[in-house]
Amino acid sequence: MKVLANDGVSQSGIDALTKVGYEVITEKVNQNDLISYINDENIEILLVRSATTARKELIDACPNLKLIGRGGVGMDNIDVEYARSIGRTVINTPGASSQSVAELVMGHLFAISRSLNDSYKNMENGDFKTLKKKYGKGVELRGKNITIIGFGRIGQSLAKYAIGAGMNVTAVDTYTGATDLSIELGNNLSASVQITPIKSVLEGIKNADFISLHVPKQNDGSAVIGTEEFNAMKDGTRIVNAARGGVIDEDALITALDNGKIASCALDVYENEPNPRKDLLSHPLIACTPHVGAATGEAQDRIGTELAESIISQFGTH
Repeated sequence: MKVLANDGVSQSGIDALTKVGYEVITEKVNQNDLISYINDENIEILLVRSATTARKELIDACPNLKLIGRGGVGMDNIDVEYARSIGRTVINTPGASSQSVAELVMGHLFAISRSLNDSYKNMENGDFKTLKKKYGKGVELRGKNITIIGFGRIGQSLAKYAIGAGMNVTAVDTYTGATDLSIELGNNLSASVQITPIKSVLEGIKNADFISLHVPKQNDGSAVIGTEEFNAMKDGTRIVNAARGGVIDEDALITALDNGKIASCALDVYENEPNPRKDLLSHPLIACTPHVGAATGEAQDRIGTELAESIISQFGTH
């Protein structure tokens, strides 16, 4: 069987598939040429990440396509329900990137607590004494309240790090019940903590010093955090979004930053990727990264291996 990994796949994934007889193609095919390429080359398995989309038009036009795999968690670039309704298999790798995303969020939490992003931008050309005064009002993470909205694998991984940093964790999740977290601390030490999520976003954010979102793009396109939610927060709250663009209303975010409701924000995802709005990228209170939550060697190895295992489980060896 031919596998087209159009957005790339780790060597570990390639090796696992080729070892049992699959042909893996990593040549990048332009989105406009993808239908003809899949049909001409008799591709039966399409693997994507964020760059390639697999919509109804492509699915209908490629009758030999048996499986679409997303290397990552979110699948909003695939018409999942439609594909499955006509007998196509759609898979993702929900657990492979959890630790990497959680570590990125922790990095952002430290950064926005000490204005590191804006400091990096200005140190070379700024006046040292002026900048020292400007950035001299940081806060510590230890002892602060963090609300994690969405308590799936990534949210739980973040909770472990946050607890390890001495933060008080509140989880908000509609579906997840009481969850036991086993926290590996290093030096062969561990701890166990149980967290029971609450269901109300408004209730969960009202006492938060920090907020991190880990929810999918909403089916109706609505924001999880908008004007009402910002108004419910304490003044000076800090917020991170490494989930999906659009789960924070970007207009409302700019307003909340400019009026002091939000002290600082970190974004790894944006509504208009790959061309985020400039006022987000240039805002001195926003730390930005280019959707790199899962961009570690370890996560990519796990993603490739997990995709390969799912494919082999579905179609066997050749």
